[in-house]
Amino acid sequence: MTEENLFEGEEQPHLLLVDDDETFTRVMARAMSRRGLRVSIAGSADEGLALAKVDLPDYAVLDLKMDGDSGLVLLPKLLELDAEMKVLILTGYSSITTAVEAIKRGASNYLCKPADADDVLAALLSDHADLATLVPENPMSVDRLQWEHIQRVLAEHDGNISATARALGMHRRTLQRKLQKRPVHR
Repeated sequence: MTEENLFEGEEQPHLLLVDDDETFTRVMARAMSRRGLRVSIAGSADEGLALAKVDLPDYAVLDLKMDGDSGLVLLPKLLELDAEMKVLILTGYSSITTAVEAIKRGASNYLCKPADADDVLAALLSDHADLATLVPENPMSVDRLQWEHIQRVLAEHDGNISATARALGMHRRTLQRKLQKRPVHR
């Protein structure tokens, strides 16, 4: 696919993007607008639900893990508003368990980050999810997942090592040792 308007001649479909990564949503919104969608952005599940109640979207892309409620919690609430809405769960923390749970809760598809606008649009427009392709062949290693999780919690606590260690349930010195190591590749 290219950046062409796929919805030319049709009423402009409405896409709701719900992700707590502001840079990602801004870039994705711009790319989706170029492809002919009218885009609304929300930084949390609560904000996304409020927007959907005011202006019902045709499509929704929900981040799986966000501050507050996750995309899996928001998913059925959106489908209560419109059972025909096509909802894509997007995540950097892919697993077969969450993919199956997303589909059971009514997601039309599930996609792993990193994903570009063409990947997202293809997943939204596909007729059904292909469970065989939902999780990448070589997902992140356990060590890399741990590193990413520590970095996320550290950011949530504004770099405060003691608060991060408490939140992770680990000793401060153990956390400091882990932070001194270089990040594991995939």
